[in-house]
Amino acid sequence: MNFPDSLRYTKEHEWLRQDGQEGVVGITDFAQDSLGDVVYVELPDVGVNVMAHASCAEVESTKSVSEIFSPVTGTVVEVNEALNDAPEQVNADPYGAGWIFVVEMADPAEVDSLLDAGGYRALVEEG
Repeated sequence: MNFPDSLRYTKEHEWLRQDGQEGVVGITDFAQDSLGDVVYVELPDVGVNVMAHASCAEVESTKSVSEIFSPVTGTVVEVNEALNDAPEQVNADPYGAGWIFVVEMADPAEVDSLLDAGGYRALVEEG
């Protein structure tokens, strides 16, 4: 399993890469591995307000449908339209081409409440 140190994580298995006021969001390597082959991603709408730890998207795999929760509160400013044609990118490159959406954070300090790589690794290994 890969847990990049540059990212922050949720207990629900999302990651966030902070870039100033914005955060790029996706699901972790652990989550995509648990889901199996991703066949569809329901993206949030650009402009929608999202709340920290509230559902805002879905990932459908050959095994199940899983909700995606926003790690932070803010407004969706971009979605990964490429996933409409290539949802398998979530499996192939969860921390790169498989990103799901970008959120403009209402309070960038909220990132500090998320898990660092070590904390997330411990959560996964305990599970």
